[in-house]
Amino acid sequence: MNFDKELDVRGLLCPLPILRTKKSLADMTTGQVLKIAATDPGATIDFQVFADQTGNELLLLLETTGEFTFYMKKK
Repeated sequence: MNFDKELDVRGLLCPLPILRTKKSLADMTTGQVLKIAATDPGATIDFQVFADQTGNELLLLLETTGEFTFYMKKK
């Protein structure tokens, strides 16, 4: 999947991945896609709730051994 910006929050626990994602999205324009790499198991729920609450679109979630990759489109 194509993306415009990448954010690495591996090793960070809630709420830091969401806070850093929010900051990264603030610097982006509408329609751009942010790729986020995370290791917090709670991130799958956190990112879905964040997307629902903010209107940003969670396009894709990939999971590999202990690592999650999210693609989020800025509203």
